[in-house]
Amino acid sequence: MRLDKYLKVSRIIKRRTVAKDFAEHERVMVNDKIAKPSTNVEKGDIISIFIGQKKTVIEVLEIRDNVKAGEAKNLYRVLE
Repeated sequence: MRLDKYLKVSRIIKRRTVAKDFAEHERVMVNDKIAKPSTNVEKGDIISIFIGQKKTVIEVLEIRDNVKAGEAKNLYRVLE
């Protein structure tokens, strides 16, 4: 699944356009490499997101195209 779509589906970032903008401005890394919006995300990947001075690190646990709001947190685990 594309990075921007995963961030939206998992509700880490509310809108896909915002997720795309984050990736285009090198504020998202997948497995310690700067990621583009089209970067393929797979189970077990580590995603780092830089929002201002804050760094959030998550591990991808599951990939699904559609998920209910209450189940979105089951798609990832916050590491840092």
